[in-house]
Amino acid sequence: MIKSLSSLWSGMLHFIYPSLCEGCGKTLLSQEEVLCIECVALLPLTMYHQIAENQTAQRFAGRINFENATSLAYYTKEGILQHLLQEFKYRGNKRVGSFLGKKLGIALKKEGWSSNIDMIVPVPLHLKKAKSRGYNQSEVIAQQVAEILNVSINNLNLIRIKNTGTQTSKSRVERADNMKNAFLVKESAAFAGKHILLLDDVLTTGATIEGCVAALSTVAGIKISIATIGIATN
Repeated sequence: MIKSLSSLWSGMLHFIYPSLCEGCGKTLLSQEEVLCIECVALLPLTMYHQIAENQTAQRFAGRINFENATSLAYYTKEGILQHLLQEFKYRGNKRVGSFLGKKLGIALKKEGWSSNIDMIVPVPLHLKKAKSRGYNQSEVIAQQVAEILNVSINNLNLIRIKNTGTQTSKSRVERADNMKNAFLVKESAAFAGKHILLLDDVLTTGATIEGCVAALSTVAGIKISIATIGIATN
């Protein structure tokens, strides 16, 4: 009876205040979330989690040590993923971030990524930026991935000690230089001998993730895999 009343109330609210698709603006059906089924089909998924030598892995090959690397979808100018991530990062729509985190988590679980990952570490924001934005977008994504993979999150041990500012207008060399000594591991013991999944929203030049890996690689016996929601392409 209580469940029936709850479903009825939910249906009434949906009728009075319908949720709209973040892609096309159409009213979502009750079983749809964030995107309508047509816009979900437009997400340019990479399927990299099924390919060891994928483009994400190739961007880091020979530059850092890692176990596996993947990205959920292609991030292109004016593309649907760019729109979704801008809505998430700059307009405070955390529902979008949770939706994308679920998509990534489901993709990784299907390929058995949860079998040897000990914990998820979201790429940290500097304290000032986190305070200004109100949340760390990578943490929102990580919460959903962790729930689906049934692993823990450690969002306190890797910290950003350098307020690097926006990387958008910088060249690849400038981005890499900007990220030198930007991150610090507080307690090595928490990561020692662990296989962590380092998670970020978008991979562009890879400078941010390389900065994180530089700090993490000081920990004895650590293994690092990498996952992002998007990979920037032309």
